[in-house]
Formats: sequence, structure tokens, C-alpha cells
Amino acid sequence: MLRMRIDPGANHGVGVAFTDRRGGSSLGPLGGFNLGRADADDPASLVANVGALRVALGVRGIALVHQVHGAEVMRLGAPEAQAIRDDDVLREAPGRPDPLPSADAMVTTVAGVALAIRVADCLPVMLADPGAGVIAAAHAGRAGLLAGVLGRTVGRMRDAGARDILGWIGPHICGRCYEVPREMADRVWRDHPATRSQTSWGTPALDLAAEAHSQLEGLGVTAVGLDPCTREHEELFSHRRDPGSGRLAGLVWIREDPAQR
Repeated sequence: MLRMRIDPGANHGVGVAFTDRRGGSSLGPLGGFNLGRADADDPASLVANVGALRVALGVRGIALVHQVHGAEVMRLGAPEAQAIRDDDVLREAPGRPDPLPSADAMVTTVAGVALAIRVADCLPVMLADPGAGVIAAAHAGRAGLLAGVLGRTVGRMRDAGARDILGWIGPHICGRCYEVPREMADRVWRDHPATRSQTSWGTPALDLAAEAHSQLEGLGVTAVGLDPCTREHEELFSHRRDPGSGRLAGLVWIREDPAQR
């Protein structure tokens, strides 16, 4: 379930975690601890996985958004946090009358709620200013990363009072595996030289993590990579390796004082 976890007690009250596919109730190609694909997974299994993760993290709820590979940032306030339920994950299923809000990043100052970004090769980027009590989670796929989702997220954090921001980049496809067409590579390399890479088999590739680190450094964010390659590690979900795979999650939360529950 949890590939890595930074406990709030060791991180100035802010927890960070990234999941893998081990354990869980999902079957088949979604097998194990799937946290997405409401269009393909058994609803009861999906809700059970979210509930198990909530309990493991010790939070009141897990906030989700419908990620669209853009740069929209949502502010999660206390009313929205209070309404979170484990079965919100089912609100991504087609045709739902109450769909999840569309965004690729979330910012909050509310304690006790984990912000979750779900991926299967894209970068999950967790951000926090523990001193200011401001956290954020961003989905940095190729489109969103190049469209400025990290800059917009950091800007919204600073609007909320953040100043000294730390970052954690979770599991994603690495620059040795993220093959792209030559025309795309040339275009992206020209405007974002940090992305320049080559696959292990000698074709053009993009290194999204290098670009994320470069952007975050330019934004004054100190970031670390907790980032094994999703394609290379079968215990992680990867769309490139297994089209139709499930989703893992990156999560960040502020520890809640039990007296405030």
C-alpha cells in the first residue's frame, strides 16, 4: 500500500506519502491497490482501497480532483474538506450527476485532510510550508508541467501565506523510459532544455523530473526526488508498461490536533 511515508512527527507536522499497487481489493490489470479508474474497477473495491488508505494515514478524508492535464489549481476550504467521503472516488465514473471538480492541483490550510494526486507515469508533486501551515499537491504530467502548473500552485500557496516551501516528487516515468516522437522532443527541448534525455534504447525522450526540479528551484522551492521509475518497477502502476493500469497516489497532509476533531 505505502511505498514510502514521511511521518508528520518527523516533518514539522506535515505528512507525505506515495502508494504502490501492493495489497488492496482490486483485481486484474488494476490489481492491488488501485486508487483511480472508476470507469473500470469494481466500485466496492475502489472505495475499500480509499478507506484503507485513509485509515493507514490517520486522516479524516482524502481529497480528490478530476485531473485533466492542465494548470488549474483548486483551493480546498473547510466546507469542502468537511464533505469529503471515501466514495468520492466513484464521482469520476462517466455520467455521474455530481462529478469531481476538474483541476490538476490543490492547495489547503485545513488540517486532517490528505490532498491526493493520482498517477500512472506522470509526476505527483507534494508541496508544503510547515511553518505557515500551507500544503499543496500537483499533477505534473507533460502537458501540465509545461503549461506551468507548478508555478501556479506555488503562487496560490504564497497567496495563502506560504514562504518557505519544500517539495517532494514521487514515482514517475524516468527520462530513460519516456520516449516521445523526435518532432515533439525537439520542440520541448528547445523551450525546456532540462527535459533533454534519451531512452535506454537510444531514442528521443523527456526527463520530466529534471524539468520539475529546474522549475521548482527557479520558484525558490527546495525539492527532493522520492522517485523510482514507474515503468521499470512492476510494483508501481504504469500506463506506458501496462495500458489500462490502475493509479497510485501521492499525498500530503497537515497533522490534526485530536482536540480539534
